[in-house]
Amino acid sequence: MNKNNLTKIDIIKNLSKKTGFSILFSKKLVNDFLDIITHQIKTNDLNLKNIGSFKLTKKKERLGRNPKTKEEFIISARKSLRFVASKKLIDKN
Repeated sequence: MNKNNLTKIDIIKNLSKKTGFSILFSKKLVNDFLDIITHQIKTNDLNLKNIGSFKLTKKKERLGRNPKTKEEFIISARKSLRFVASKKLIDKN
């Protein structure tokens, strides 16, 4: 696991290897965990103790510019997810 990107299948295989669970059971655990987190974030902010907090932010419509052609365009309003790592998580590294 020396890659910079961690995929969902990497998490599933890692969980299966460490716990001895089957890959199918590990996949169900990971999917259920992500569903719980997704639902919690949609309803309100999520704070995971000693890990960090997720906040759903709303970004307004704004004017953007292509740096190469200098062409201007409108960036639509959207929701964005913000993660702030806890101090304990940062201090571990």
